[in-house]
Order: sequence, then C-alpha cells, then structure tokens
Amino acid sequence: MDSKNIKQATAQYELLPEIKNRWSARAFDGSPLSVTELNTLLEAAAWAPSANNEQPWIYYYAHRNTEAFKSLWDCLVEGNRPWTAQAAVLMIACTRTTFEQTGKHNGSAEHDLGLANANLLTQATGMNIYGHIMGGFDRAKATALLQLPDNIRPMYMIALGKLGDPASLEEPYKSRELAPRSRKPLDEIVIAI
Repeated sequence: MDSKNIKQATAQYELLPEIKNRWSARAFDGSPLSVTELNTLLEAAAWAPSANNEQPWIYYYAHRNTEAFKSLWDCLVEGNRPWTAQAAVLMIACTRTTFEQTGKHNGSAEHDLGLANANLLTQATGMNIYGHIMGGFDRAKATALLQLPDNIRPMYMIALGKLGDPASLEEPYKSRELAPRSRKPLDEIVIAI
C-alpha cells in the first residue's frame, strides 16, 4: 500500500508540495541518514524566525544502532517505542527558556522552537525524509540524560527517516499509517473581524 498517496493533503487551495505531502510517518525503513542530509535539516531549522533573533532551540540527536540512540529511545513512552525503533535518527528538541542577553524569561521560546521544527519537517519532506514529532517521552529522564541546566527544557522528541512499508507495523500503528489525513475546515479555525 502506498501511504504517500493516502496521506497527501486534500486542500481547498493550492499549497506548496512540501506542505501538502508532509505527514507524521511511523513506518521507517531503517536506512541511515547521511551527515549532509541531517545537517541540511538542522540548517533549515536554524533559519526559522524567532523573537529578537534569539534562536532558543537546541537539538540533541543520535543515529540508529548507537548507544546514544538507545539512550534517547529509552526516554520514549511505551506507545512510541515500537514504531520508532526503525527511525534513522532520534532527536530531542529543547528550548532555552531565558534570553541569553538579559537572562529574563523568553515567553516566545516554545513558539519559536515550533517554527524551527516546522522548517525542519518541511525541508525533510522536500528531501523525501519523514519526521514524527512526539510529546510522549519522559522529560525528567531526558533532562538527566542530557544533563540540561534549569533554563533548557526538553519539549519534543523527533523520529526521522526514510519511508518504510506500513505492513511492517503492528496495530494500532499500521491502521494509523494507512488512515487518510484530515483537518478542520477553515471556517472552524479562522474568524474575520
């Protein structure tokens, strides 16, 4: 089954292919990402806009078949472990909660990390790499593993890799991988005033 066609957005307006084709894959083929591929994704994240150009994001990553990957994988909740085992890379996306210049709270840090993640995923889609952002992980365990200071918060984990066969997944992940995507209509989320 071709999950690419099933998951393609059916939009009312013409979207960029990278937006139309981006989805949170769970079936990865286990092949590695090259250093150039990974660095390209991270550079795309680096060019995201941020309040005061603070760039409060920090990415920690590990390649599959390494001890570091296993350590990151161990931070995931049980529901995210089965399908992430074949990802090429696991990441923890963190945000610096304070401004570097003043030390004051940065209320935009989480939003800015979201923009960086969006850039990373959009670039990945253009390179035929798929990503899945997860909130389901043990943040305290990740903080201890990475020895993060108080002003660095682990916000999300990201699985990255080349698309695999949905048939390789167990349920309920296989059904989710083959279900069409949907979004609320614009009139439910947009209000002209």
